[in-house]
Amino acid sequence: MAGGTAWAAHAYAMWGAPALAADFAHFPYVNPQAPKGGELRLVSNLRTSTFDKYNPFTIRGNAPAYLSALMFDSLLTGSLDETATGYGLLAEDVAVAPDGLSATFRLRPEARFHNGKPVLAQDVKHSFDTLMGPHTSPGYKTLLIEVAGVDVLDDRTVRYRFKAPNRELPLTVGGLPVFSRDWGLGADGKPKPFDQVVMDIPIGSGPYKIGPVNFGKDITYVRDPQYWARDLPVRKGTANFDRVLVKIYKDNTARLEALKAGEFDLMRFFSAGDWARRVNGRKFDTGELVKGEFANKLPSGFQSYVLNTRRPLLQDRRVREALGLAFDFEWMSRQLFYGAYQRVRGIFGNTMCETQGMPTPQELALLEPWRKDLPPAVFGPMFEPPTTHGATTLRDNLRRAQALLQEAGWQVQDGVLRNASGQAMVLEYMDSSEGGVRTLSSWMRNLQKLGITLKFRSVDFALYQQRLQKFDFDITTIAYQGTNNPGQEFADLFGSAAADQEDSGNFPGVKSPAVDAMIRAMVSAKTQEQMLPACHALDRIIAHGHYLIPQWSAGTHRMVYNAWRLDRPEVVPPYSTGEMWAVDTWWARSPTLTAETAPKAATPRKD
Repeated sequence: MAGGTAWAAHAYAMWGAPALAADFAHFPYVNPQAPKGGELRLVSNLRTSTFDKYNPFTIRGNAPAYLSALMFDSLLTGSLDETATGYGLLAEDVAVAPDGLSATFRLRPEARFHNGKPVLAQDVKHSFDTLMGPHTSPGYKTLLIEVAGVDVLDDRTVRYRFKAPNRELPLTVGGLPVFSRDWGLGADGKPKPFDQVVMDIPIGSGPYKIGPVNFGKDITYVRDPQYWARDLPVRKGTANFDRVLVKIYKDNTARLEALKAGEFDLMRFFSAGDWARRVNGRKFDTGELVKGEFANKLPSGFQSYVLNTRRPLLQDRRVREALGLAFDFEWMSRQLFYGAYQRVRGIFGNTMCETQGMPTPQELALLEPWRKDLPPAVFGPMFEPPTTHGATTLRDNLRRAQALLQEAGWQVQDGVLRNASGQAMVLEYMDSSEGGVRTLSSWMRNLQKLGITLKFRSVDFALYQQRLQKFDFDITTIAYQGTNNPGQEFADLFGSAAADQEDSGNFPGVKSPAVDAMIRAMVSAKTQEQMLPACHALDRIIAHGHYLIPQWSAGTHRMVYNAWRLDRPEVVPPYSTGEMWAVDTWWARSPTLTAETAPKAATPRKD
């Protein structure tokens, strides 16, 4: 093994030791005696109205909802009540070299693909090589850029080599999907180019296979009764439904009405207006449908308006800051959101990396070499989103915005903001839903007071995806997912190399050597004490760069579920991921309750 010997373990933890010992029986939040059987009827969580492929890894086309999570196992799997730890799934143990330059995984001899063949080290290598190939999302290349290669040591042992020590990489490679080398073989027995593997049924090793499919309407995943890992501690009490039916509706109104009619059993809500005013009806009155708000400790993410700095009108930081000053979150919270959301603050909200106050000496040491490249504000207090709460008014913020625009060379002429060459400030907001104009309208009105025209452009979702991939937009909304373990993925989100790479995650087009340096420091950190200053420094640069206008987040999962058909564990794990927690750990009631057998005066269970 490269770097000397290392002790193999049942799990890998980035910081400290795993919470569960090697002899643990099951995860604490599952019911190990949960009955198997029945059907879970879901609605697709994707914005696409249909699917046209079964390959979730290639760039073109749309795969069905939940396919990756249900059909592909990985070497390690996480626990929903613990962060930065992976427990052995396909791998029975993992060993990280003392020098941190490799991680070796030994596969379980009982691991099997859906076609009955064993999961071998060659399949792990094949999966990695394929994901790093030319036909998959460039996000994989960025995420795995520090992986030097994969070695097959024997049929059941595979070693990942790393270019530099990085405590996150064993978790990253351990969480990659593993699929069979037989997936995508042509009639001649030779592998097809991966972009031509479209409707070939995936050959994974997960608990479900593809069952009946009605294209444009629904897809059913069926539980594999011979699932190889069904008795493993990491799988006890999970994959309890015999069938998971995922229905497809073309718009939100159709989904909501179908829920009220009892056409499916569970739906997650993201609209505060729907949750407050439209989630009601007879089935709620009888207790058949229940509104559940499940608190979590997940990272809040940083859902934001993204300002594309590739556009000439948005290249000046002062202009971007002025746009943010015209955004009145407090008004929207009162008038549109029923107080259900809090404002996003930075890119590491609700995690240990969340940034506040003045920079520490450790942060300043990282930032100082880049002082000439960064705005002075980075070296002061952490950016706070503009507010109209308390003594500050919208008029105050608009005056500040006007001053910034004048400083940047823009003047109002006959009610229109123009630069020295007479060009008007006209911007376009791109969305794939016409309903988005409702939340945008107040910002549009405020910008008009500054002489700025913000046009709303609703486009077909396929075109929306295409324009995002090519960065062909001025402003849009991106719901960035947060993380407790920030690492190489931030190079895809904000790294200079990704700014010019189509289909990367760097939507704002950030190109900053200082940002690149902070990401390298964050990724190479060997301890939390080294990682935190790098996270905070990165957060400060992005926030004071005004690439993003922070929107809103919620600390709960809002879900409606059918209490007559579904039951669930008592424990709500703190890092549960919305409806996938239900898919993984809930079960079908047996027998299913009906209007006649349900308790007449039962109070809906509080979550």
